[in-house]
Amino acid sequence: DFMQASWDIEEVQAKGIQHLASFVKDKSAFPCLLKCTEVITRAMKTHTDSLELHVEGCTLLLEILSQALEQGVMMALDECVASCLLHTVRKHSENEEFLSSLCTLLMMVSASEVAAENLRKVGIVPDLLSILRRFLHNDKICFSCCAVLWSLAASENNGDQAVLESAVPVTSAVLQKHLQNGVVAESACSALWALSLQGCVADSDYEPTAALLLDALRMNPERAVLVKNGCLALASLVRLSETAALAILLDSKGSGIELIKDEYHLHFDEPGVAEALCLLMNEMVQYDEVMLNMRSQKMEKLLSEIKLQFPFS
Repeated sequence: DFMQASWDIEEVQAKGIQHLASFVKDKSAFPCLLKCTEVITRAMKTHTDSLELHVEGCTLLLEILSQALEQGVMMALDECVASCLLHTVRKHSENEEFLSSLCTLLMMVSASEVAAENLRKVGIVPDLLSILRRFLHNDKICFSCCAVLWSLAASENNGDQAVLESAVPVTSAVLQKHLQNGVVAESACSALWALSLQGCVADSDYEPTAALLLDALRMNPERAVLVKNGCLALASLVRLSETAALAILLDSKGSGIELIKDEYHLHFDEPGVAEALCLLMNEMVQYDEVMLNMRSQKMEKLLSEIKLQFPFS
């Protein structure tokens, strides 16, 4: 009430946020703090020139959302909050350190389907792509932004197709840059999977995208989620074009079929990985030339192994 009575007074908003922050460690205050997100974001939007207020507001929102996720509470933040967050992103588009925290906040917000939809509605995708292009070297920003793109592209009402299509080359650039960083590569592979599912990959990008995904699998073989989502992304590409399937067979860095075998044997006790590999193989055998190649490389043996390992799946 104190904050709402004096929106225009920066000191009131700053003191209010600081006082709310003092309750973060009090578990019993959590339900009340959950109701304060709109007040905090509105204070940030009203006082656009106060970096200190924005930093404290963002830190407090991160604390509240972290607790919410820990307790399994999904916060479906409304369009007004999404708009405020976008406004803050635009205000500080050059501030790398603050953007790093803001993008983490956006990632946590986008875990809710409703909140992800609201972020899409207010038009956040071009801003995310702009941030990625500017701070491609920053692994934390790349990880968070790709996670947000994954959530937005995976939503049922993903909106403007052209905007999402423009996300493919940027996401590929992130993956190329951070191939050896398993956490970022995993996030980028997941985003590419969602984008390929929505048919956002251009015909000319099927082959290079497939090659890049294979590189990610080779560089991070131990990361089960990356392997699963990378294979699902490849399956989506193969479904769209035989070019992608041939790119897997004829990859210049080694046989994609041998890579599939190696990945299965490394994760033979992971049903999610096995299912993704089977989906990929199922898409590949739709093309006669590809199927003959797979047969010559004795893929039936691998399929029999998987069938024995997961007889009831």
